[in-house]
Amino acid sequence: MMTDPIADMLTRIRNASLIHKKEVTLPYSKIKFGIANILVKHGYLEKAEEKKDVHPYILLTLKFHSGTPAITNIKRISKPGHRKYVKRDDIDTVLSGFGVAILSTPKGLLTNDEARKEQVGGELICEVY
Repeated sequence: MMTDPIADMLTRIRNASLIHKKEVTLPYSKIKFGIANILVKHGYLEKAEEKKDVHPYILLTLKFHSGTPAITNIKRISKPGHRKYVKRDDIDTVLSGFGVAILSTPKGLLTNDEARKEQVGGELICEVY
């Protein structure tokens, strides 16, 4: 039994980008697919596809810029044993605006900029840059 499937997802992405692998597969869940879609929208992944088989899974295509991975760092912030929540006024920028933080809010999964515009706080899931 896996205790933190989101950390597993981020680790798979990190490891695949370090060895310049093009694709990553991981078990399907709505929150992981939502995180993947945010990463696609912000240019960190090429595409994210939901595949239906005996067990549904997500196929991620990693993005590279002239051989260099688009993701230089991806880090889990809120962990099952130590949750990290931020209020709407305490949402920080990541890497002076060059990175993205993903939050789970009452309005769904949002980036740090979107959460600031919507004026909602939530659980700080991860940071990517």
